[in-house]
Amino acid sequence: MKKSILNIAIATAVLSTSVIAAEVKVLDKTHYPASNLLAYTEFELSGEPLAEALGLDLDILDPNAANIPTSFDFSAGISSYEYSEEAMYALNYQSTMGVHLVNGPLNALRGGKHTHLNARIKDMANAVGLDISEVAINMYPLSLPYVSGSPEFAQQVDTKTTLGEEFEITTAQGQDKIVTTLTPAYVHDYKTLAWDETTFDKSFNPAAIGGIFLKEVMWSQDFLGGMHTTKTDEEVEAKSKTMDQDGIHSLGVSAADGFNGMMLTEMSIDKLLFMQEQLGFDGKNLGVKFTPSYNAKKQPIWFANKVAVKQGTQNGVNSVTGLTVSNPSSQLRDTWQMLWPLAEFFAFTDQRQANTSQNPAMLAVFDGTPFASAPNKNTDTNNQNDVSANDAFSLANNISNLVFNNLNALHFNTQYGTFITEYKKSGSSFVQGNNVNTYDAAYSIVALSIYQRAKDALPVGYASADSGSVNLKTSEGKLALTMISSQADFMLNHLINDKGLVSDGVTLGNQLKLNKSHSLDTQFAAIRGLVSAFLATKDVKYKNAARKVYLNIEKTMFDKNINTWASTPGKATMHTPYTQAAISGGLREAILHLRNQEGENEPALEVQALTDRYVSWFKTVVNGAMQLAEPIGDTGEIQVKGNASTDIDQDGVHQIIGAGGKFGTATTMANKVSIK
Repeated sequence: MKKSILNIAIATAVLSTSVIAAEVKVLDKTHYPASNLLAYTEFELSGEPLAEALGLDLDILDPNAANIPTSFDFSAGISSYEYSEEAMYALNYQSTMGVHLVNGPLNALRGGKHTHLNARIKDMANAVGLDISEVAINMYPLSLPYVSGSPEFAQQVDTKTTLGEEFEITTAQGQDKIVTTLTPAYVHDYKTLAWDETTFDKSFNPAAIGGIFLKEVMWSQDFLGGMHTTKTDEEVEAKSKTMDQDGIHSLGVSAADGFNGMMLTEMSIDKLLFMQEQLGFDGKNLGVKFTPSYNAKKQPIWFANKVAVKQGTQNGVNSVTGLTVSNPSSQLRDTWQMLWPLAEFFAFTDQRQANTSQNPAMLAVFDGTPFASAPNKNTDTNNQNDVSANDAFSLANNISNLVFNNLNALHFNTQYGTFITEYKKSGSSFVQGNNVNTYDAAYSIVALSIYQRAKDALPVGYASADSGSVNLKTSEGKLALTMISSQADFMLNHLINDKGLVSDGVTLGNQLKLNKSHSLDTQFAAIRGLVSAFLATKDVKYKNAARKVYLNIEKTMFDKNINTWASTPGKATMHTPYTQAAISGGLREAILHLRNQEGENEPALEVQALTDRYVSWFKTVVNGAMQLAEPIGDTGEIQVKGNASTDIDQDGVHQIIGAGGKFGTATTMANKVSIK
């Protein structure tokens, strides 16, 4: 499948660079996991899966040869895909921006010391057939991340090098070179890659937790979706859930990728256990317990928008010694950003007897070793007897039920059939507001569509548009479909302005007050949501509406001077990771589902036109502005003997030590960039 960050071989991927002279200003480098990792999830889906869906044989991609076989294939299959993975590791393994896994609730159950976590890591390595010596040194795995922080390094990075190999490369500028690589120490030892702690907002936020949780589960499904022969490390399809017990095969599509899948799954479970035990909030108290029988209409319990953390030190690393609610509201953005990964995790860990289509490789992961299996009460056909528990599937079942209930009861306005931005405090009680944010409403459709598929045992992950051999048609799935249709209808009936674009929002009341702005973020988020509604309901009106929105974007928002879209052509557009998430996701759905079919002849919706737009956006905005740095490895950067450049592949994105800041910057996305 993929090379891993844990592999010691140095890849020499090269990328394309923009030929458009855009005026770029990075206004804010702050890393927010909520927006960054959402964008990188869309990048993942718009990477290898998209290129492969358009007919690319992934084996043809050579990270040493930029723009081959095409600029689109390279931008999607290498750049988009690998940026996505590396950013996850930068936060989860290196940043220190959060609570260390050794001080999380799972390790506490084992005894709470480094020796217990180290033993656990060895067990997970053994399960995938990985020699423990291949694991990076000084990894700092996170339990829960903080809300934000600067991705600039806090100390001099260890750049001592060892001699690598000789490679022939083709750079993004079309130059052919033969180079001898060097491997810097920081590739295998993360000790000097910690971020500047003085900049951290030491608070928990559901969207931030959901952002990195979504990346974890998307990659875990990829890494643990097959098995491999232990001796040769060759990927094989899992024929049964006990195949890893035959002495020949191990879990994971390879040893290195399998280990990352293990680590990410462990971190995901830790997050969910912390949330289940400590972050339930009823408007007055934290740590309120809830069970799978939770009903939001009786006594609401939610995850508060912001919880300040009193940070302590235990085992020599970050721990939590106290929690205080600083913003008690329930936000729609927090809710859908948790529901999406919860639904993916539900499907990944699903052990229900009724789901006869579950991947045997995934069943093998959760059969008791290395991860606990769910109690029979949670896997039988009786949903009324479900209980709270600490295993992966039970956590996903319990928490997704709470979040789905809250999306319906706290954030859905039944009169208008639309999602409301916040459930907030008013006097001594909490009430639903009256503002609709179109971006969040559209992505709520996306999250609901994944939840419906997970509950009904339909494929999710990379296959979330595919049919399945099983459809359980659950009551939760039916309700989700009802809300999807209602929200999509509201968008079509009330949020389209006189330009045929989608308004950023509306205020509900005796008369609807439409927001006059229509940002780039909103347009592509609306396309993303409308296509999800079409795929979920099969109602072609949503597809047709999405096509019209895209054509109007092309007509009124395409800026020829920079060869990509702008909120107002000729003027500066503010880009954030949420903008990149929407463009990546919306454009992908346009390529896959809105392109011209037989009898349709819109020039802008020809596949070539759409993939050209993908390349020009990615080169101008992502490589030209948003992506702050790239690591030595799979994304395409190398260090070369006798050449001090930090942009050897000439794609405009520098190595981490040459990406600004006193000591360099991690492989994340800027929080705010101006492009003109």
